[in-house]
Amino acid sequence: MMFMDLNELRKRFSPSKPQISDAIDASRAQVPRPMASSFNFIAANVTKTFAALLIILPVLITFFLIYRNPNSDHRFSPFADARVLDPKSSFTTSQSSENAEVANDKLLGGLLPSGIDEASCLSRYQSFMYRKTSSFKPSTYLISKLRKYEELHKRCGPGTQPYNEALKQLKSGNETAVPTECNYVVWMSYSGLGNRILTVSAAYLYALLSNRVLLVDPGTDMTDLFCEPFPSISWFLPQDFPLYKKFENFNQKSSRCHGFMLKKNLLNATNASTEEVPPYLYLHLGHDYNDHDKLFFCDEDQTLLNKVPWLIMRTDNYFVPSLYLIPSFEEELFKLFPEKVAIFHHLGRYLLHPTNEVWGLITRYYNAYLARADERIGIQIRTFEEGPGPFPHVNDQILSCISKEKLLPEVDKDDLSFSSSKNPRSIAVLVTSLDAGYSDSLRELYWEHPTVTGEAVGIFQPSHEGFQQSHKKNHNRKAWAEMYLLSLSDKLVTSAWSTFGYVAQGFGGLKPWILYKPEDKKTPNPACGRAMSIEPCFHAPPFWDCKAKTGIDTGKLVPHVRHCEDISWGLKVVDGREEL
Repeated sequence: MMFMDLNELRKRFSPSKPQISDAIDASRAQVPRPMASSFNFIAANVTKTFAALLIILPVLITFFLIYRNPNSDHRFSPFADARVLDPKSSFTTSQSSENAEVANDKLLGGLLPSGIDEASCLSRYQSFMYRKTSSFKPSTYLISKLRKYEELHKRCGPGTQPYNEALKQLKSGNETAVPTECNYVVWMSYSGLGNRILTVSAAYLYALLSNRVLLVDPGTDMTDLFCEPFPSISWFLPQDFPLYKKFENFNQKSSRCHGFMLKKNLLNATNASTEEVPPYLYLHLGHDYNDHDKLFFCDEDQTLLNKVPWLIMRTDNYFVPSLYLIPSFEEELFKLFPEKVAIFHHLGRYLLHPTNEVWGLITRYYNAYLARADERIGIQIRTFEEGPGPFPHVNDQILSCISKEKLLPEVDKDDLSFSSSKNPRSIAVLVTSLDAGYSDSLRELYWEHPTVTGEAVGIFQPSHEGFQQSHKKNHNRKAWAEMYLLSLSDKLVTSAWSTFGYVAQGFGGLKPWILYKPEDKKTPNPACGRAMSIEPCFHAPPFWDCKAKTGIDTGKLVPHVRHCEDISWGLKVVDGREEL
């Protein structure tokens, strides 16, 4: 438009061109009038300058709009790290690059499959807007393995022909299994929500390693809390599954219990290649499992289990560390997770997406209380004390930890410090606890006294249910929302022994400060310590050398599996560089 009107502008703002004879006469008449000549010269230059400005000014404005910083005021944006794309930008190369970067973030670096309906599960493709890009990148081998598993699940999931063929073995009543096109591991819904999030992730990893299809018992609330993770075919076990009614009666003395059959010499893992196996086995891997149940973590038993079409698994343990001690799995684990400490970080974010109802709880709270803060600190408090709280020694422990580790600014109890800034740096502290007393104490501290740094500290607690109510749907919705909110923190404090905290640190990729478990109602010294890795702790690992057939400290066999900071007998995966 600017170039089309250029001639018109010149005509409008330039003097009319006189005839030659008139110009000669005019020049003769104007010879004695030098001031008039100067005036015409100045007017002509002003006119040209004005015309040039009309041309250049729109160009300058355009460049300003393109190159100005769209995120100059982070304090008022709930998505401080999100990139806004201008679909009308003429810089197509830059735009394509930025689109590709956002698409990669949206799929969590390739973890997530593309093309799943977004409206049915908003959190799947929106979560990247609420957290910083993870420093842990999934390996290309893991991404390839996930896509291959999705194809396997599509081919063998509920309702498919291979699934129906495998079901026939359960319905036939035959005592001996025959080979099937697809083998399955069924995860039983068991224990509290934090345990379930960890164990379903561990069961999925086992499915990847053993080339099985994972099917999830929906229990009372799994479908209310979590979206479907795979394209096309559900991962939830159909209600007409033939063994469903037996689930609640499965125990360590069940006739098809793996450990029980080994104990009674009804199975012989040493002759696994020729041993006949039943169509299904029940795997009891809960915290109360016995020495025979624990043989699940031996290579020769895995060879035997490979022949069983259906494995029914009950566990409340994140048993991943002991999978590293099974020689036939070790190499594959190294390929899947070159960064060994990111196993749950990747698998949890791949599998477990909050449903729209839970996502609403998360986003509404985040946008209302946390989004505008310059820094977010999460403090997860779980006590195992008897009697009603809050407990003074736990309150002292929290204050000691955040002070010594400099997680929050000190307060000036003499009230001599005042911030002169109208908009001081802000810190939002998210506290999760069954009791409101601990957050109340922190809130009063930072309301009644200024910080020595001039920073503003806000304390927020979404709920305080009083006691754990795992059987209630709304209670579990809030619990899942709070775990997720904690994972959006910049720094995190968790409580020893708590799977609630393990979930938050894993999803967030955060190495937390752990509040040690108090003994005899006394504040521990030190009050807290930094975790070795972001991986959860396996609370009840086996202490058995499968080859030597003797007891052994499994926390000292390999450099990347160590004893936990919060449970001395537990095991966790570390990066292998820490000292023994």
